[in-house]
Amino acid sequence: MQKPLTFLASIALAATLTLPATAQDEPGIDTVVATVNGTDITLGHMIIARATLPEQYQQLPDEVLFTGILDQLVQQSALADTFDGELPDRVTLSLQNEERSLTAGEVIEQVMAADVDEAEIKAAYEETYANQEAGDEYNASHILVETEEEAAALKVQLDEGADFAELAREKSTGPSGPSGGSLGWFGPGMMVPSFEEAVAAMEAGAVSDPVQTQFGWHVIKLNETRKTEAPELDAVREELEMQLRQTRVQARIEEITAEADVDRSASEGIDPTLIKNLDWLE
Repeated sequence: MQKPLTFLASIALAATLTLPATAQDEPGIDTVVATVNGTDITLGHMIIARATLPEQYQQLPDEVLFTGILDQLVQQSALADTFDGELPDRVTLSLQNEERSLTAGEVIEQVMAADVDEAEIKAAYEETYANQEAGDEYNASHILVETEEEAAALKVQLDEGADFAELAREKSTGPSGPSGGSLGWFGPGMMVPSFEEAVAAMEAGAVSDPVQTQFGWHVIKLNETRKTEAPELDAVREELEMQLRQTRVQARIEEITAEADVDRSASEGIDPTLIKNLDWLE
């Protein structure tokens, strides 16, 4: 009788000793969170489901998302198990397109992840900025009104010493009115042509005569001008790296496509409007 008791006690002790180790296992992508009719749902499935949610839903509290996503995956699994028959063409074709898209995306990710040589970055910098001529940037304020008469009246008040920012807050119909008409710094091409031409012809501290644009009539004050200079390499390094990676990806796409055995002849003569025929998928 003693032996069975000892044996059972040993089994119980062994099970007890293994519990902490099991409880301490770190969760991972393959960690099962639910099983539906024998099919596992893992943390990996939940991570993918969350990543594909619209941004506003991803901001919900983690505990809310965890429960909601798990409920959805459980329901989908249960529903899928009840399906009887062949999958409709729209589902089969969608799965094929999705697999093709995701697999192609992995190839692009591999190309994007490859290191960019420092020499390439410096060459791109030289090409982009070395011969860049210094230009002008302007810091200006304006008051926007509907008619030329209103603008002319404002110009008279300003010439007589009225405060520009106060008049802008009181009279301007533009979005910058509440901030005293300030437009901040801007360079060539950032404003409509007639506005930009008027500013370019002014001296710092001057107030313009009425200037017409499609938005109405403006009275402009040029606060300050400055010369633009090429940025330092480190300031644009990430931007240049991204441009180089994107160029590399496009080149690789074209290269792989050119090397592929592609025959488009079967598409010749097919009516392009047929791709709108959703009835075929029913």
